[in-house]
Amino acid sequence: MEQRLSLITLGVRDLARSTAFFESLGWKRSVKDAPGVSFFQCGSIAFSLFPRDELAKDAGVPATGSGFEGFSIAYNARSKAEVDDVLSEVQLLGAEIVKSAADVFWGGYSGYFRDLDGHLWEVAWNPGFEIDSSGAVTLPD
Repeated sequence: MEQRLSLITLGVRDLARSTAFFESLGWKRSVKDAPGVSFFQCGSIAFSLFPRDELAKDAGVPATGSGFEGFSIAYNARSKAEVDDVLSEVQLLGAEIVKSAADVFWGGYSGYFRDLDGHLWEVAWNPGFEIDSSGAVTLPD
């Protein structure tokens, strides 16, 4: 298996509402003719929204469950100011700020929010991670 991620899919309760949330952030949908799913190109990774019940059915697992799922999704910002701007913007769109942005032990600056379906997102500025013009992160060796 190659060391890469291709697609992250979030199971959502209301596809139209969740799609509108990300579009309100300025994200542009791709593959617009795919019914019942929303796709977004995010740098070198594809991101999709799919009805939670249908995603669970596809995987053959129960759709119920809540609480901490054991992972978060991260948006790496280009500056501390961008971290603050993104957290303010998502809060205005209905997301819950879980942890306000602050300087962190690893030398960066980050905060957390839960999206409309409770998925945990970190918004972080890391001075050691280069972000290219497409938004792709390059990790140091």
